[in-house]
Amino acid sequence: MSIDFVVHDAGDSVGVVVVEGIQAGQELTGWVMHEDQTITCQVSDPIPIGHKLAIRDLAEGDTVIKYSVDIGRVVKPIKQGEHLHVHNVKTKRW
Repeated sequence: MSIDFVVHDAGDSVGVVVVEGIQAGQELTGWVMHEDQTITCQVSDPIPIGHKLAIRDLAEGDTVIKYSVDIGRVVKPIKQGEHLHVHNVKTKRW
């Protein structure tokens, strides 16, 4: 089994893509490191390597958790399997 994305902890809301060429419609396998479990997620957008993937639905205003750390807030709803980046998540620093 190959791993397509990694998640630090079951409480995270995103995973990080670790392979090239992810396209919409693919079924990906993720590794939840802390729990040493695998999860699956069907992606709805192409996602570049190193970018984030929603592993659950997120509403506007929700906090995004990556590697057990608050990395920002959702500025428009994000469905499970969608790409997270500057178009739908903003930092809380400013």
